[in-house]
Amino acid sequence: MAEIANVIARKILEELRSLVNQELCSAWGVQSDLKKLESTVLAIKALLFDAEEKEASNHRLSLWLGQLKGVHNDAENVLDEFQYLGIRERVDDISALKAEFNLVAQLEVRKTTMHKRDMSHMTHSFVPPQIVIGRDDDKKHIINLLMQQDADRNVSVIPIVGIGGFGKTTIAKLGYHNEGVVSHFQLRMWACVFEDFNVTTLIQEILKSTNVTIDENLMINKWIELIRLLLGGCIGSKIIVTTRNSSIATITGTAPTYDLKGQPRKDSLSLFVKFAFKQGQDQYPNLLEIGKEIVRKCKGIPLAIKTIAGILYSKVDEDKWKFVRDNEIWNLEQDGGILPALRLSYNQLPFHLKQCFAYCSLFPKNYVFYSFKLIQFWMAYGIFQSLVNKNQALEDVGDLYIKELLLRSFFQDDNVHKFECITFKMHDLVHDLALSIAQGECSVVTKKSTLVAEVCHLTFFDNDQEVTTQLEKLSKVQTIIFQTNQPMSLLEVCISKFKYLRVLDLRESSFEVLPSFIETLKHLRYLDLSNIRKIKQLPDSICKLHSLQTLLLENCINLE
Repeated sequence: MAEIANVIARKILEELRSLVNQELCSAWGVQSDLKKLESTVLAIKALLFDAEEKEASNHRLSLWLGQLKGVHNDAENVLDEFQYLGIRERVDDISALKAEFNLVAQLEVRKTTMHKRDMSHMTHSFVPPQIVIGRDDDKKHIINLLMQQDADRNVSVIPIVGIGGFGKTTIAKLGYHNEGVVSHFQLRMWACVFEDFNVTTLIQEILKSTNVTIDENLMINKWIELIRLLLGGCIGSKIIVTTRNSSIATITGTAPTYDLKGQPRKDSLSLFVKFAFKQGQDQYPNLLEIGKEIVRKCKGIPLAIKTIAGILYSKVDEDKWKFVRDNEIWNLEQDGGILPALRLSYNQLPFHLKQCFAYCSLFPKNYVFYSFKLIQFWMAYGIFQSLVNKNQALEDVGDLYIKELLLRSFFQDDNVHKFECITFKMHDLVHDLALSIAQGECSVVTKKSTLVAEVCHLTFFDNDQEVTTQLEKLSKVQTIIFQTNQPMSLLEVCISKFKYLRVLDLRESSFEVLPSFIETLKHLRYLDLSNIRKIKQLPDSICKLHSLQTLLLENCINLE
């Protein structure tokens, strides 16, 4: 939180210095007030380094930092409109409390810039999904279960059980893509299912994996066909189910549960070395010894090993390795299934990557990210920092951010497509971590959700009056993402109520027109209208969105 608060202070200062230098300030006679606010923020900023060391053991200090973050969100919204008076008063109030924490002002001596790496090496610096260290016995066992004939039943269900991060999905994929398995079965289907899955959506995902064209009018017939396929299929048909819950395995399985264990120490160390050392580990025997102790704390969990190795990649400072090895976070129990190693890896991220990572919580589990879209999405929040020179394109900075998060295993299953676009996903445990980090600021809106007044970023999964009612107490919203088809009335409410919107994602909606008063969104920077097949025209008022950076119109087939 303190590191995030640090970047908050920096951004406020940048805005203030920009305003102080404008002639408009002198004309309005507010330059001295802005300079006073600048000096107050500078004083707070000097304390943040000490706060970073103390916040873990001081709940009230964490709350204070949270207040500062809230002030920043408001500052971003109003500085452009010159409404500085209310912000100044709130900063003064928070600043008055700093004496209670006995913080010592420190000079800024640490840098949190990313290492610039050779781009050709970056492409191959992490293990592709199909390359797995160890797990040979597990792979053989699953393949044998898939290939063996069961004379007494048409369809057999094979459950794989293990804790999060053990590699259950990876083992299932190794079996699914095995050459012998591919030639043995006429048809193979793949789908990811989470606790709150929707049956129709699940069927669509399964059918998509077979390259079947989905016609919603024929969905019922397809459902009947699928039922017949799954429950009355040919003799020898198999279903693999991966789960953390042994009860689910017992309910669904027709074969004995396969309990996936942690990797042996030797394989775990090999995996760690692959991800942690830029060059041969033999050159750094001391680091390798420390690494062995770190691997032991990862308890054979591949995801934990890869994320920890990712934060140590190319680092040769023994103190940094010892900091990871001796960190108190290893003593914590799993929080909601989130591994201590993941939290430690997150804590070691530079603050700009922490922000980028937190925004990814707005998308659902198993979501396929496209690099160019995610970069434009991040750009809307103004969080990119030029790493090389001031003339560096922001898209190039975003590309480096994505590669860094891939390297650290916060993203996975990456594939390079044409025009160098990369697609990737987040492991469900990593997604859980993002949700916990962004809690209170980012929120998913459903009929059952409870929104706090401070929330700034919303993803909609339901669409009824109960959802609209929840929006009444909100005023600071900067992001709206529709994940389901929403009525025009809700869109109109969002546009009229949330004047500070920076991101509006309406893809796959059924709107025929956009409200003409969209021009009131003077802060809007990202507008996604992709796959809105009914829309025919854009209102002329869209030309008044002077802050707009990204407009996506992919597959708007009826747009004139």
